[in-house]
Amino acid sequence: MSASPSPVSVRTSSGPNAAELLDFVRRTAADSALIASLPLDPEGRTWVRLDGPGGSEAWLIGWPPGTGTGWHDHADSIGAFLTAAGTLKEHSLAARLPTDGWKTLELAEDIDRTRELTEGQGRAFGRHHVHEVLNESVTEHAVSVHAYYPPLPQIRRYSRTDAVLRLEHTERPEDWQ
Repeated sequence: MSASPSPVSVRTSSGPNAAELLDFVRRTAADSALIASLPLDPEGRTWVRLDGPGGSEAWLIGWPPGTGTGWHDHADSIGAFLTAAGTLKEHSLAARLPTDGWKTLELAEDIDRTRELTEGQGRAFGRHHVHEVLNESVTEHAVSVHAYYPPLPQIRRYSRTDAVLRLEHTERPEDWQ
């Protein structure tokens, strides 16, 4: 009798899984020379593209005080990110949203999640993970490392008013490179 593989070890594609992406961002964030090399701008986020594992897309991102991403998802990509310096806050939705065919959704109660990610803390996430990431500090920059597989085909941007989530627009890679 053979044992069946655990769900964590099953691969659905040839690229890295979320745990491997999290391991990559953790190792990359530990490279203090790389983290220190990121130019920081007091007015806006800065970023440098990195070589991710197994064909993934990776980024080193600098966050000035008071900046954030706004609500978004990464479409069909899985991902991971880790705070390399400072503190970031992530607000996310603990719900699977429909992937297409909607513009406005009324969200159920109790689906909001908040995580504070200090230096060395991160998380992995699956496809269609809706979240926003913020540097709420009023004085300190934050730096983070992000990885996505497959490379981001699009990012969907949302607005949120109370329990209403509204799809505002979709960005393609040429919009952020």
